[in-house]
Parts: sequence; structure tokens; C-alpha cells
Amino acid sequence: MKAWRDKLKYFLSKFFFVRAMSEEELYERWVRLVRQLEREGIIKSKHIKTAFLKVPRYKFVLDRYKHYAHVDEPLPIPAGQTISAPHMVAIMLEVADLKEGMNVLEIGTGSGWNAALIYELVKRDVYTIERIPELVEFAKRNLEKAGYKDKVHVILGDGTKGFPPKAPYDRIIVTAGAPKVPEPLIEQLKVGGKLIIPVGSYHLWQELYEVIKLDEKGRIKVINHGGVAFVPLIGEHGWRE
Repeated sequence: MKAWRDKLKYFLSKFFFVRAMSEEELYERWVRLVRQLEREGIIKSKHIKTAFLKVPRYKFVLDRYKHYAHVDEPLPIPAGQTISAPHMVAIMLEVADLKEGMNVLEIGTGSGWNAALIYELVKRDVYTIERIPELVEFAKRNLEKAGYKDKVHVILGDGTKGFPPKAPYDRIIVTAGAPKVPEPLIEQLKVGGKLIIPVGSYHLWQELYEVIKLDEKGRIKVINHGGVAFVPLIGEHGWRE
């Protein structure tokens, strides 16, 4: 993981001249990326495009990486973790097919960016679980500055156990790779609800699963949306630390 971060830092320093940028410049670059993702067919839905334009990624990265927030690559955040590339976030949100009023749980808060996007799509309180205390505080600061303090609720805990107090959920979105689909997350879905989760190896390669709960007995249908690369999902029903 360290080698990957060093490689990314080298890439950024080699190809991008770092200077102070105004909010206007940062946003102009962000808009260009959103339009590019739309042209490429990654952003398909008007409401997802609207959410991306309202919640730019540069508001959720460390200050030294704001200049690179429009680059379609993961970026480092505290505790050795990353904020996902914009195209990957868009793909997962398109698969989730979020509608206004849905009850959504996110597993893996990270920077808080994805949770803010989810709020813009469902327009109701979003609950998100993060296992790393440093990231809980990082996400809370980002969300407060971006205007989501009372809209997105960040919980410190083991996301593989879900969050029973607010279940059942229409959607559960997991932003880390699991060795298998955690049973507690299926249990906390509504019938007809969807779990979006990467499943596969510990590092670098998983398959993006759309898991649909078919009935109260917990029977499921799995749709595979292809290869992805996420940090491991650590917890009782995930990978062991």
C-alpha cells in the first residue's frame, strides 16, 4: 500500500504544477471532470450528475490534495486509507439506483464524500459506519464544513455488523472489499432492497456485487458488475485485522 501511495505522489508531482487555486478554479476543474464522466457514459442519471456538481470532491480531501481532486484517481486520506476515484463512486451510485426517501446505510465512511452524495440523492438522513476513529473525526469535519452535519450521521463501529437501530434499509452500500457477503447486512435489508458490495481478495481485486433480497427467508439474487479494487473490509464478518 505504501508503494502505491509513493507512486501516486510521484505521478502528481511530475504532471501537475502545485499552486494556490481559488474556489472558482477548483470548481471549474471539477465541472470538467463531471462532464467527462457523463460523456464516457459513467454518469448516466441526471440526478447523479446534479449530486456530483453540488458535492465536489475537493471539499473532502486533505488540503494538500485539493489541486488533484478533479483527477479521476483515488487520493490518500488519513490512516493510510483512500478516497475513491470519482468514476468508481459514480458506478456504485448508478448500480444502487437511489430514490428520494430511501433509507440508506453506508459501510466505510472514509472522507464522508460518498455519504454526502447519497444524502443528495435520497434527501433524508444517511447513516454511515467507520471503524477508524481518526477517519470518523475527519469525515465529521468535512461533512460539517460542507453543510451536512445534521444530515449525515457518522458512527464509530464494525460495519460488517450493520446498524440495527435504523434497519431495515432500502439500500446498503459498502465501500470496502469483503471476503464474502456479510449475513447481518442481508438481514438488515428490506425485501426487495439491495446491498452494493465488492467481494473478493484482501487487496486490489474484487467483483462488484449487487445483492437483491428476495424474501423474508433471506434468499438473494446476485448480479456481478465486474472487477473493482478496494481496501479490505475489516470486521467480525469481514477480513480479520
